[in-house]
Amino acid sequence: MRNLKIASNEVPYHGAVWDITEALSNFRLAALLGWQDVAQRYRRSRIGAFWLTINMGVLIGALGLVFGTIFNTPMSEFLPFICVGLIFWGYYTQIVSEGCSGFISNSDIILQLDLPFFTYILRVWYRNSVILAHNLVIFPIVLLIFWKSIGLSALLIVPGFFIVTLNMTWIALTLAILCTRYRDLTQIVQNIMQVMMYVTPIMWMPDHLPQRASHVMLDYNPFFHMISVVRNPLLGQTVTAANWVVAIGIAIVGWSFALLLLKKYRARIAYWL
Repeated sequence: MRNLKIASNEVPYHGAVWDITEALSNFRLAALLGWQDVAQRYRRSRIGAFWLTINMGVLIGALGLVFGTIFNTPMSEFLPFICVGLIFWGYYTQIVSEGCSGFISNSDIILQLDLPFFTYILRVWYRNSVILAHNLVIFPIVLLIFWKSIGLSALLIVPGFFIVTLNMTWIALTLAILCTRYRDLTQIVQNIMQVMMYVTPIMWMPDHLPQRASHVMLDYNPFFHMISVVRNPLLGQTVTAANWVVAIGIAIVGWSFALLLLKKYRARIAYWL
C-alpha cells in the first residue's frame, strides 16, 4: 500500500485548462493522426476519400429528387438547400458518433502515453473536417447545374464554421467522457441524432412548416441555429441575430460544462477504459 501511495503521488496532476491548451499547442499531432485515419481507410484506392464525395452526391441527388417532388419545390431552390444541409448534417452526426468512442477507440494510446485527452477529440474533428472539405466539392457543381452564384455574404461561413467547431468539439469532449463511463449512452445518442435529423430542416425547408409548428421546431432546436450559421451564407440567405446568439450561447454554456466535467473526471478516464 505504501508503494502504491508513493507511485500515485509521483504522477503529475494536469487540469482541464492544461489539457486543452497543451492539445492545441500540439495540434500537428492530432492533425497527423486524423489525416492518417483518412489515408488508412482508403489505402490502395485510386479515388481515395472522394468515394465519400461520390456517395454523398448520389444521396443528395436521390433525396433531392424525391423530397423536392413531394413538397412541390423548384429543384433550383431545393437541391442547393438539401445539398448543404446533408453535407453539414453528416459532419455533425459523424463527430457526435465518433466523439462517443473518442477515448475508447484510443484506449491503447491512452494507457501507454500521457497525452492530453483533448488531442483525441481534435483527431476526430480534423478527420471529419477533411471529409467535409471533400464533400463540399459537390456544392459548386450543384450551383453550376442551375447557373446560380453566391455573393459576398458567403464569407460569413468563416465565423459560422468557427462557432460550429466550438460547439462540436465541446459536444464530442463531453460525450467522450460520459460514454467512456456509461457505454450504453452511445446507443441513446445515436437514436437522438436520428430523430433530430427529421426534426431539423435538412430534408425539408422551414417554409414547409405551419406557423405554429415552426416556432417550436425551429426556435427551440439548437441544431437548426448551428446549421443556419453555415448554410444560410452559402445560399445567400440572411443569418438572423437569433441564430448567432443561440449558437454562441450554446458554445459558451457547453464549454463551461465540458471544462468542469473534464476537470472532475480527467484522472478517472484511464481507469474506465
